[in-house]
Amino acid sequence: MSETVTAAQMKAVEQAAMQSGRVSGRALMERAGAGVVRAISDRWPDLQGAAARVPAAGAPLNAESTPTDAIVLCGPGNNGGDGYVIARLLAEKRWRVFVSNFGDINALPPDAKANYDLWARHAPVVPMTTKALCDAVDDAAERVVIVDALFGIGQRAPMDEPLAPFNAMMQYISNQVSGRAPSFVAVDVPTGYDADTGDALADRPAPADLIVTFHARKPCHDSPNLADATLTIVDIGL
Repeated sequence: MSETVTAAQMKAVEQAAMQSGRVSGRALMERAGAGVVRAISDRWPDLQGAAARVPAAGAPLNAESTPTDAIVLCGPGNNGGDGYVIARLLAEKRWRVFVSNFGDINALPPDAKANYDLWARHAPVVPMTTKALCDAVDDAAERVVIVDALFGIGQRAPMDEPLAPFNAMMQYISNQVSGRAPSFVAVDVPTGYDADTGDALADRPAPADLIVTFHARKPCHDSPNLADATLTIVDIGL
């Protein structure tokens, strides 16, 4: 997995694996989500203790009054589907999780929609607005991980409009006197960067402390724009 593949090459590898019958898209999504959760635990092992402070067994995964330890932002494609898997697996590990979506839920690809449905059976998915994200920050525990599963390798310029609520949340956090500093996880590529060039696709791209990508690194991961992020490459069986 030391090679570098472009976005188009990655999609071709995935399609070939699925068309051969070796693996389903649903299985790849589950492996990807599980890999992100492992990477989070590896990157911040101290968060395991924080994750245990949740309601007793049998309580809802995400009650309205329950503070969140993870804010998971899910986009309109399969990157968003990875996000719903991540949310579910974090909740199974007894994290408190808030999930927000960008785009039309009914237009999700089938595998992503299936994972949305799995999550939505137990907890709400809130449309991604400035108010929703700022409220989630207010309700969050002192330590919070924000997962960017919005667009991944398929994003194209301009990305300023999709990022507007996110950037408003960032401004809200910076204005708080508490000095809270969330940890940011990007699934494949932080929103606002081109996967093949690393060029910014927005005036204020999303930050990332940890980037988790799949099968192989993408050209953008060698960009100076992302040099400060930890990169984890997850083998999803391709």
